[in-house]
Amino acid sequence: MPRRPRPPRSDVDAPPESLLTVLVALGANLLIAVAKTIAAGLTGAASMVAEAAHSWADTGNEVFLYIAARRGAKPSDARHPVGYGRETYVWSLFAAFGLFIIGAGVSIAHGVQELLDPEPAERFGISYLVLGIAFVLEGISFLQALRQSRRQAVESQRDVLDHVMSTSDPTLRAVFFEDAAALIGLVIAFAGIGLHQITGSAVPDAVASILVGVLLAIVAYLLIRQNLRFLVGVTIEPDLRAAALQHLLDRPLIAQVTYLHIEYVGPGRVFLVAAVDLTGDPAEHEAAAWLNEIEDDLGRVPRVAWAVLTLSRPGAPALDPVHPADPLRG
Repeated sequence: MPRRPRPPRSDVDAPPESLLTVLVALGANLLIAVAKTIAAGLTGAASMVAEAAHSWADTGNEVFLYIAARRGAKPSDARHPVGYGRETYVWSLFAAFGLFIIGAGVSIAHGVQELLDPEPAERFGISYLVLGIAFVLEGISFLQALRQSRRQAVESQRDVLDHVMSTSDPTLRAVFFEDAAALIGLVIAFAGIGLHQITGSAVPDAVASILVGVLLAIVAYLLIRQNLRFLVGVTIEPDLRAAALQHLLDRPLIAQVTYLHIEYVGPGRVFLVAAVDLTGDPAEHEAAAWLNEIEDDLGRVPRVAWAVLTLSRPGAPALDPVHPADPLRG
């Protein structure tokens, strides 16, 4: 009996909470960017120019992240049997580069220019008011990202920061770190403008602009690195892999598993390949039918984008369900 291909999945939707998180961040950053731009023009403060560049970069990034979430949620088809999930990492990578080039680049360049050719600032009250409003709006956006991160971290039995760093959802990671950086950047800008007003020197303001740029560069580097990892291909965490192995072994048709490879192909979506020994001694056509049946069952699991099972090589050692090391890696 020939192995049949599984039909393309059409029930894959974008994670609604991630889309909500991105939309909240987009709305907040757009309002903040407009306010900071006006304030920068009225006050001439270097830190406010850096913050305006930061917010415009974040606004553009949220557009990329929204596209990432929508494109990555497209249903699989004959040409893309594991779906379009990796597109999420491509668009998220564009967003991270935008944060680095626009946010970090403009902030550092303007800060250096202000050090070399300082300009007087005025109307400090406008800067403080805009920074205060921005802090509230950024805080609302950050709380949404934190709420989603905390819930998922509890489900994954990890702390929040570890979950955000390792999650397969790049939109959540980007919004979380961008909003966290924004809140820190606002404090730095407030301090720089305050010292400018107290001392009458533009140096603290210029240094604050450079520090905001450096902060954005660090965040952009972290986001770029993580997106590249998932684009290249990242296997799932050991605890999830152990649970997947046990899930296979709990099936009556499977006697043992000798090879198991599971890697992310999108946010919360994996591609699974396994070599198994079947119970009893089924004929070839029975074995093919059993493997098809198991693949179809695995394909109904929401996290599994595609599953491929094959028979084990004769004499291949079984994987330990407690420590399921990949035999190809020793």
